[in-house]
Parts: sequence; C-alpha cells; structure tokens
Amino acid sequence: MRLLERYIFAELLRVFAGVLSITTCLLVFVGIFGQVKENGLGPWQVLQILPFVVPSLLPYTVPATLLLTVCVVYGRLAGDHELIAAKAAGIPVFAVLWPSYFLGALLSVAALVLMDQVIPWSYGNIERIVTLAMEDIFLDQLRTQNQVSLKNPAITITVTEVRDRTLIWPLFRYSPNGRNAVTMQAREARIDFDLERQQVVLRMQHGHVDVPGQTRIYFEAEDKPFPLPLQHHRLRARNLRIRDIQDVLARSREELAEVQQQKALSAAWILSTGQFERFTTPEFRAHDVARRTAWEQYHRLNTELHHRFATACSCLFFVMLGSPVALVMAKKQFLTSFLFCFVPILVLYYPLTMMTQNLSKTGQLDPRWAVWTANGVMAAVACYFMRRVNQH
Repeated sequence: MRLLERYIFAELLRVFAGVLSITTCLLVFVGIFGQVKENGLGPWQVLQILPFVVPSLLPYTVPATLLLTVCVVYGRLAGDHELIAAKAAGIPVFAVLWPSYFLGALLSVAALVLMDQVIPWSYGNIERIVTLAMEDIFLDQLRTQNQVSLKNPAITITVTEVRDRTLIWPLFRYSPNGRNAVTMQAREARIDFDLERQQVVLRMQHGHVDVPGQTRIYFEAEDKPFPLPLQHHRLRARNLRIRDIQDVLARSREELAEVQQQKALSAAWILSTGQFERFTTPEFRAHDVARRTAWEQYHRLNTELHHRFATACSCLFFVMLGSPVALVMAKKQFLTSFLFCFVPILVLYYPLTMMTQNLSKTGQLDPRWAVWTANGVMAAVACYFMRRVNQH
C-alpha cells in the first residue's frame, strides 16, 4: 500500500470512528425509549439492557455514517486539489478510491455478522432481562397506576393498593380468545412468575369468580396459571440466525406439502362419499387457514433471509455512491455532498427498500432479486458519477 493510499485509509478510519461514536450515542436513547415504552422498564433494567441495544442499532447507523465519512474525506481531498495533483503524478483515480471500497466491503461483512449472530443474541438477552424483571415491573405499575393490562393473554388487573408484594382487593378480567370476559375478585392475591414453565400464577385468597351465563362461584384459595406474555409474541425473524431461518423455512415447506396432501385426501373422501356440503365446514376450511399461515411465515422469513444480505451490502453501495460524488463536487463543506447523496437516499432508496420488502413478504415479488433493487439503482447512479470522475 502506497503512502497516499495509507493516508486516505487512515483518514477514513479516523473520521468513521468519531462519527459512528456520536451517532450511536444519540440513537441509543431512541432504542432505550422504544424498550421502555414497550416493556415498561425501570432505571435498573434500562442499565442492564443498554449494552444489548447498541448492536441492534449498528446495521442502520453504519451505512449513513460511512457515507458521511467518505463525503468528509474525499470532499476535502478534492477541495484541496489533491486529486488533481494525484492525476498529474500519474496515479489512477481507482487508487484513490479503493481504500473506501475496501472499508465498505469490510463493514458489509461486519454488518452481516452483526445481523446474523450479535443481534439475535442481543434481543435474546433483552427478552431474558425483561422476563426476569417482569414481576418487579408488574408491581411497580400496580403501585403507581393501580392497573395493568396485557394483550396476550388479554388480562386486566386492577387493585386498591399493593402492600409489600401482596395485592389488596385485586380484580382480574380475563377474555380468552376474544370471548366474554371472566371476572375474578379476591381479598388479596400474589403474582408468581414461573420461568421454567413460562407461566404467571395468580394465587388468590377469599374471593369469587363471575362467568357469563353462570352463577357466582366462591372460593377460599385459588391458583390460576396463565402463559407468560412474551411467549405469545409472533416468531420474530430478527431474533433468528440465518441457519435457524433456513431450518424454519425447511420445516415450513414440509408443513405446506403436508397441508396440501391432507386437503387433497379430505377432498377425495368428500367426493367419494357425496357429502359435498362438507366443503363449506370449518374442518375443511381449516386446511386453507393452515396453508395461508404457513405461506405467510415462509415468505416473511425468506424475505428476511435475503434482506439481511442486501442490508449488509448497503455499506459498500453507499461508499460507491458517496466517494465519486464527493470528488465531483469537490467541496470542503462536506455537508453539501452528504445531503446531495443522503436526501435522495431518504426519498427514494429507503422507500424502495421498504416497498420491495413488503411485496416480498406477501409473495408478490421474489426476494432473491427484489430486495437488491434499491442497491442496484444506487450502483447505476454511482457508475454515472464514477464516469464523470474519470472524464474530469
């Protein structure tokens, strides 16, 4: 590596490290706020999850940070006429640009490792911390608000007060699967979290149960288990490694084939017996529901699989665009070059990425090429500016 190339690469690393530190610190508060809003975490839980929030933000901050970095370095390089001096010395333009391409490729690999290994590990630790702290979160909310509501399962808990860890005159409303609510009230109760069985156990003393359409039932002591709310979240693709996604996709394909076979057998049996009215029964329609659910999961995970590679490689494509643009504009004021690149990215690149991702999740586009569309457009624009750099 020649002196000029070492100088450019060192400048890229120095500027990138400084800008990444600042942007990550700013965006950490956004990630922390999202977790606090979603799970109602306290100050101690926030400090515990802080190290795990940072990795989840890096794949989204690194590309923009890298774009700003190349705009700073190459804008200053061209603004000081160092590019003209390099050309006069017989140094090709690519020799000036390849340090940024190398850094972009290196960070693309790092981003892929982050999304495949580090981020699933981080989200797993966040959910573990939230689960372990859930009892304290529940009691803190009941002390301050006298009420807690859960979506899955649909439970609302209202109390008069909380003494130590005992609920005084608690009222529980439980609506299983959207049906009429079952109401339970007790003189006092405790909430125990069984993490091994993934259950929440309500231990009630001296109370009654009101079931719609039935008489009131009184009890001296009653234990009522419910599944942990976290276990009812839909399988999140971001929590899975690439190998795990591939395993789930293989199982989904097997499940789809099995559902198709069962539906064909049921249809053949109905046709052979002449009971055509069974085609409209819920039992027969359940095959279509199972098939639709399996297809949705398959397309969602298949899109996530290819989207990770495209998102990771965006670091390289951002560099391919930003470096020649900064050289063409030749401005020391790097913000001009940065905004010239980043505003179209915000207006076109990210909406195009989201559109192709959503269409791929619904099965309307093949994610093997659809998720790369935005990167392809950026590469085409980068080639145009690269040609201008070579001409001038």
